[in-house]
Amino acid sequence: MTIGNYLHPSRRVTDHVRAPCAGLQCELGSSARRTTCSTSGKQAQVTQPSKQVKQLDRVIIRFAGDSGDGMQLTGDRFTQESAVFGNDLVTLPNFPAEIRAPQGTLPGVSSFQVHFADHDILTAGDAPDVLVAMNPAALRANLGDLPKGATIIVDTHDFTARNLTKAGYSANPLDGDDLAEFAVHPVDLTGMTVEAVKEFGLSRKDAARAKNMFALGLLSWMYGRPTESTTAFLTKRFAKVPDIRDANITAFKAGWNFGETTEAFVVRYEIKPAPMNAGTYRNITGNLALAYGLIAGGVQSGLPLFLGSYPITPASDILHELSKHKAFGVTTFQAEDEIAGVGAAIGASFAGSLGVTTTSGPGIALKSEAIGLAVMTELPLLVVDVQRGGPSTGLPTKTEQADLLQAMFGRNGEAPVPIIAPQSPGDCFDAALEAARIAITYRTPVMLLSDGYLANGSEPWRIPEVDQLPTIDPAFATHRNHGEGDDAEFWPYERDADTLARPWAIPGTPGLEHRIGGLEKGDGHGNISYDPANHDYMVRTRQAKVDRIADSLPPLAVDDPEGPDGRRARVLVLGWGSTYGPIGAGVRRVRKAGYHVAQAHLRHLNPFPHDLGEVLRRYDKVLVPEMNLGQLSMLLRAKFLVDVVGYNEVRGLPLKAAVLADVIGGLVAEAEGIEVDLTPKENA
Repeated sequence: MTIGNYLHPSRRVTDHVRAPCAGLQCELGSSARRTTCSTSGKQAQVTQPSKQVKQLDRVIIRFAGDSGDGMQLTGDRFTQESAVFGNDLVTLPNFPAEIRAPQGTLPGVSSFQVHFADHDILTAGDAPDVLVAMNPAALRANLGDLPKGATIIVDTHDFTARNLTKAGYSANPLDGDDLAEFAVHPVDLTGMTVEAVKEFGLSRKDAARAKNMFALGLLSWMYGRPTESTTAFLTKRFAKVPDIRDANITAFKAGWNFGETTEAFVVRYEIKPAPMNAGTYRNITGNLALAYGLIAGGVQSGLPLFLGSYPITPASDILHELSKHKAFGVTTFQAEDEIAGVGAAIGASFAGSLGVTTTSGPGIALKSEAIGLAVMTELPLLVVDVQRGGPSTGLPTKTEQADLLQAMFGRNGEAPVPIIAPQSPGDCFDAALEAARIAITYRTPVMLLSDGYLANGSEPWRIPEVDQLPTIDPAFATHRNHGEGDDAEFWPYERDADTLARPWAIPGTPGLEHRIGGLEKGDGHGNISYDPANHDYMVRTRQAKVDRIADSLPPLAVDDPEGPDGRRARVLVLGWGSTYGPIGAGVRRVRKAGYHVAQAHLRHLNPFPHDLGEVLRRYDKVLVPEMNLGQLSMLLRAKFLVDVVGYNEVRGLPLKAAVLADVIGGLVAEAEGIEVDLTPKENA
C-alpha cells in the first residue's frame, strides 16, 4: 500500500517550512506602484499609491453570509491557500441544519472561521479579527463575537429595507455610529462582481453568485495568499460549464485586483509560514482523516474493510469518502436504516472482514441492541459516533460531546465496550487505527467518539510513512483447539491467556464449524447456556477482557514542566476529545502569565490508563472541561473518588480558550493561595 495513492495533493516540507510569497508581482517605484489589472477581460495600466505591508503573527477571519452564498466553499479555499503557503491553521465551519435556510434571516446565516499563524496554534480562535459579512443578517449574527477594533468588510448590495427588517434592524447600521468601534469597509461586492463577469452572458442571479469568489480574491490579496490552487480548483470544478468557470475565475481575479488598486485598503498583511518538522503535509478534515485511518486499519491487518452505514449529519462524509476506495479492499453499503447498517457490519466481521458502522448520537441509540449482539458474539466491530448536539434530532450541524455515557452504558445488561476519542482533526487517523487494533486483537466492538467540530474542522496533517504504521495480526483460528486427536473439537469461546480474546474462525474453514448468536454462551464450548454460575462467569470474563486492554496502553502523558523556581503545578487540567485545543490554548495563556499548570488528555476512556488514578491524586485541584454537563467528571469521581472540578458548556460551539484560562487561573489562585493576574509576563 502507498498512502499517497489515496491522499489528495500534498506539500513536501524539508527541514523547516519556508514557502515563498506568491501572488501578483509588481514593479515598485519610490512612491507609486504600477500594475496591470484585468476585469471583464480588459487590461489597463493603473498607477496607485504603494501599499503598506504589515507583519502579523496570526489572524482569525470569519466569512459569513446566507447558506446559499458559498461561505463554506470560500472558507475552504482560503484554508487551502493558507495550507499551501505553509501557515499552521485550524478551521471552524458553522452552518444551519436546513438544506436551504430562510434567506436573509439570522437562522439562515452560514459562516466559516479560519485561524492561521506563523507558529503552532491549537484552536480556530475565540474571536475574529476580520469579519466578511455578505448581508445584514450575517453582520448582526456575528457582530457580538467581534473584539473592538476588528475589521468588518460588508457587501452593501443587500442592505435594502426588506433585508434590514428581516435581520432585525430598524435602521441601516452602516449609516450611524453603531459600528464606530470597528474598522468598517462598505464594499459593493455583488455589484462589482456582476460588472466584472458581464461579458459571459450570465443572468444577474447567476452572475451575483460569484460574489463569494470576489470576496475570496480580495482577502487573498490582503493576506498574500497564493492563488494558483484556487484557480486550478475552479477550472476543474466547473470544467463542464465554461461560462460559470470563467465567471468565477474572473470574479476571483477582480477581487484581487480591486484590493491592489483601491484606496479603501492601504495595508496588506503578511503572516509568514510556520516552522514544521520535515515531512509531507496536507490540510485534512477530521472525517477525511478518520476515513483514511479506517482504510489503513484494513490494510495493516490484511482484512477487507466493510462499512455498513446510514447517512446522518455530521458522519456522512466518511461514507462518501470510503466509497471511493474499492482499490483498497473497501466495500460500502448504504443501508436503509441504522439497524441494517450495523447488522450488516456485524455479519461482515463474522465472515472475516473488518466491520465498521458510522453514525451520530441518534443512530447510536438505534444501534444499541446490535452493539450488544457484537459484545455477546465477541466479534471485531468499529462503531464511529460523530457526536452532535442533542437529545433527539437536537442540533444536527453543531458540535457536542454528550454521548460519553451513552457509549459507556447505553446497552441492556452488562455490555462493556472500549471507547476511544481523537483530540484533533488529524488525530482522527491515529484514533481510527488504534480502534482497529483493539477491536481485532481483543475481539470486541470499539466505540470511537469524534464530534462535529473535529469532523468538519481542518488542520495541517503530516502524512505518516507506511512502514511506521503498526501491523495488526487478526490471528484467525486455523485448527481445532480443544482436545487431541480424533476427539479434538473447535471451541469458539476458548480464551487467549493474555488478552482473553476468543478465536476468530472464518465460516467455511473445515473443522471449525461453530454456533454464535445473542443467547448466553457456555464458557469454552460456546453452546447456549442458562446456567446462573456460567452467566456470572461470562459477564465477568467479558468485562475482564476489556479491562485487559489497559495492559497494552502507555502511561498517561502529563505536560507538567518544572518552572524556573523548581516548582511544579498544583492544578491539573484533564480533557478528552476535541477540548484538547481550547484546553491547550488556555493552559498556554496561564503559563505565559507566569503560573504553573499541568495538562493531560485522555484518548482511552474505557478502560482508562492504569496510572490515571495516581496522576489525579498528584494534584490539589483537577479541572475537567467538557461540552456536556460533566460526564467524564462523573466517571472519574465514581472510579477514583477524586473530587474533580467540572467546567461545562453545551452551546453547540467549541470551548473558548480565554474563558478556560480564567477558570484555570481561578483554580491556581485557590490551590496556591495567591492572586492571579493573567497579563502575560515579559520573561514568562
